[in-house]
Amino acid sequence: MKHFFFLTIVLFSLASFAQENGTISGTLTDKESADGQPLPFASVIIKGSTQGSTSDFDGNYIINNVVPGTYTLVISFVGYETKEVANVVVVSGQTTTVNEIIGASAAQLEEVIVQGTSSKRESVQALLVEQQNAVVQKQSIGAVDLSNKGVSNAAVAVTKISGISKQEGGGNVYVRGLGDRYQNTTYNGLPLPSNNIDKKNLDLGLFSSDVIQNIGVSKTYAANFYGDFAAGNVDIKSKEHSGDAFIDVDLGTTINTGSVGENFVKSEGTGFFGFYNRYQNNPFAVILSHGVDPIASDGTTGLSGSISGGKSWDIGEESKLSLFATTSFGSNYEYRRGQAANYTLLANTIYPDSEEFEYSRTTTALANIVYRINGDHKIKFNSLFINDATDEIGFFGIGGNGQNRNAILNTDRGFFTQNNQFEQDMIYVNQITGTSRLNEKIKIDYGVGYNKVLARQPDRKRVTLERYDLALDNDPSTNPTLFSNVVFDNQRYFQNIDDDEINGRVNVNYKSSENLSFNFGYNGRSKKRSFDNQRFGYDIIEPNTEVTDVNNFDAIFNADNLGTVFNTSVFRPLEGLGTENLPGQLENTYEGELNIHAVYADAVYKYGEKWTFSPGLRIEQFNQEISYDVINLAFNNPGSNEASETFFLPSLNIKYALKDDQNLRLSVSRTVSNPEFKEVAPFVYENVVDRIGGNPDLLNDPAFSSIINVDLKYEWFFERGQIFSLAAFAKQINDPVNLVSANDATGTQRFFRTGDKAEVFGLELEARKALLLDTEEESLLSAGMNITYTHTNQDLKDVTGTFNTNFDRDSDELQGASPFLINADVSYTPTFGNYKPKANLVFSYFSDRIDALGSGQLSNIVEKGVPTLDFVWKNNIGENIELNLSTKNLLNPTIERIRENTVDGDVALSSYKRGVNIGLQFKYKF
Repeated sequence: MKHFFFLTIVLFSLASFAQENGTISGTLTDKESADGQPLPFASVIIKGSTQGSTSDFDGNYIINNVVPGTYTLVISFVGYETKEVANVVVVSGQTTTVNEIIGASAAQLEEVIVQGTSSKRESVQALLVEQQNAVVQKQSIGAVDLSNKGVSNAAVAVTKISGISKQEGGGNVYVRGLGDRYQNTTYNGLPLPSNNIDKKNLDLGLFSSDVIQNIGVSKTYAANFYGDFAAGNVDIKSKEHSGDAFIDVDLGTTINTGSVGENFVKSEGTGFFGFYNRYQNNPFAVILSHGVDPIASDGTTGLSGSISGGKSWDIGEESKLSLFATTSFGSNYEYRRGQAANYTLLANTIYPDSEEFEYSRTTTALANIVYRINGDHKIKFNSLFINDATDEIGFFGIGGNGQNRNAILNTDRGFFTQNNQFEQDMIYVNQITGTSRLNEKIKIDYGVGYNKVLARQPDRKRVTLERYDLALDNDPSTNPTLFSNVVFDNQRYFQNIDDDEINGRVNVNYKSSENLSFNFGYNGRSKKRSFDNQRFGYDIIEPNTEVTDVNNFDAIFNADNLGTVFNTSVFRPLEGLGTENLPGQLENTYEGELNIHAVYADAVYKYGEKWTFSPGLRIEQFNQEISYDVINLAFNNPGSNEASETFFLPSLNIKYALKDDQNLRLSVSRTVSNPEFKEVAPFVYENVVDRIGGNPDLLNDPAFSSIINVDLKYEWFFERGQIFSLAAFAKQINDPVNLVSANDATGTQRFFRTGDKAEVFGLELEARKALLLDTEEESLLSAGMNITYTHTNQDLKDVTGTFNTNFDRDSDELQGASPFLINADVSYTPTFGNYKPKANLVFSYFSDRIDALGSGQLSNIVEKGVPTLDFVWKNNIGENIELNLSTKNLLNPTIERIRENTVDGDVALSSYKRGVNIGLQFKYKF
């Protein structure tokens, strides 16, 4: 630490020395824009040399350390005229300003006008230029690349970046082998909430590509990031309007090969757009008035559609108001069939043949208003709404071979569970952001946001049978019976999560000289979560009550049979009332509050033509509280916990320009990892075949994990839009947290600080090359690949407290870490007159990774590696029409989670195929 601050002082001191050379700087303006917009990512080169620069998003460029003399500048951009500016005089110690207006070449004028500035900012080339010039390591994928590859949402998008993989069947991603708890997700630089009690980050699959301008992943730390940083920060930039007024409309359809021919069902009471209208009713009233059976769904063909538009208005000579809005809807059907099991030391429950019908709907609406007051001041309002709804109807044990060791009639066959589950997540994100340039030296960026999440399971219905095999024998005299070992074997379940968050940031950039600038800032967030759930069990009055029709449970569970066939039962009765056939109190509740406030400072110092140094320091105050009232805890449990810490987090990023197109980067930092509400709240969520809960002991001393990060990267931008890079990274995570199968009879998975230290080492290789070029030097055929190898090792120790572990080994891999990640794609983009097809073949793979550590006599739960292959064929027919075809998950691999090394060998806890998705989209541009 002493060496770090010494280096910082030395670097700042160097700024006082005068430089003998001069500087050329200026602003480039796009002549083709209606209002003189800046021209980003244009090349500015001193003629006859390799010395030059690239204009930034605001059209600004700067060429430092130019030997005094007279020069000619060459300014170029694809599709625009190449302009030479002669007699540029450079004087020692001074800045020469050269501002230019650049117009399109005659041959390309029409195309450039259509393309507009916005698409240039989102292009592959633009984002690579940004990556090359950035001080802190960052990789991005923009709207152009998202469109070309047929990427439908942010979760799929980030997997195209090196070192990132996605959890199969969900939208949570792994960065460099580290899972959900080790990363952050932001939207326009402000934090996003989580929509899932079991996750820290919002499901990126909820972000449709329609609302994305670009996605950036920062895998090295800088002081402006929140200190809870280990794997990286994913930042989603919302789309803005730029250029002429437009309206785009598209319609599409999707077929899943696994769903074709299946009689799809969904939860009763859910609408076409995924809304549920009974939230205001008391759960007991819902139970009395509505049955448990699913209802038929309308076919198996997914539908999608969107409409988006934008318009700008000039206000006076300098001001401009721009509006962009989009709304979209998509539905999808997926049928899964395979094994599902709960296996600890022995088989608890195994369903060798099970099927699930998943019907998902996502509705998205975005409104974006940008008001440019003048060239120095801009303010933006952004409002995003996402409604994500999923029906999952599961029939477990359909072949009659289901096993349960607690079964009453037969433990080896006939055990069956029907689970009808509807989940709805409504996410509201509202932000005001802006920039103000006070003078040539001071620029201010700011933002404030309010997020709200309503995540609900309004009426989960679960019915369990014994001897289901008797329903398949075509003998009406033999029937299954209702399993009723405990009251809640047959149940109705209601759950609510309500998150509210206010966050904000402000950054003051002070440009001391051409070679030295400072950032001083604040960011913080205040977040509250409220959780509650309630169960109503069906207490079957007569043992072994027969079910004559397994397709009509409503004939049993209805109001007429209340008190004669069954009683409803609650765990916590209302005061003065009983537990049977009455409403009840909430069964489990918890309240969480998180407050983070931080100030930071960093500097960017350019030394000579080669070196750029960026030291920084963040001081962050962290406070987290949790209070809970949950069942099945020791009577003397305090019911709350709290932690407060102040972190001092230094960072140093160094970039050395080996050549004009090659960089060597070094990053060193200290960060932390804080526990999440879902990790500390001891509530246990029970799926059909597993149980997951939190652990309040995570807020004891230590209440956080301290992390040391080191990254070294070489990158070579050898051609336009092409790159080769090699990176090595290492992390030491002190007091790491892992999900562990706790040492108890149920095998409940909980979070523990499993040891003193975990070590992570890895390599990343990325390459993108144009294999064929057309006459305009644009890529016809290109290929890209990135490969990541990650080695992890952590020491393990036994944990005692509210919950316990008992490891039979001293070390293991880190939970969630895949040793190998591979992403690759091939793109072909020819032109035949007005017909411009784009074909992309995209492959990704992650190797086996630990899903939960085993303890006691339990071995690890492992998520098996999965290869994915997608083909996307986009067809631009003329200027206004697109007709696109996509085929996703061509390999259709088996998705599998296993419990290793049981007495029966490796046992599949879940195993299924997801089917191939074939989509067709028609798009018209007005």
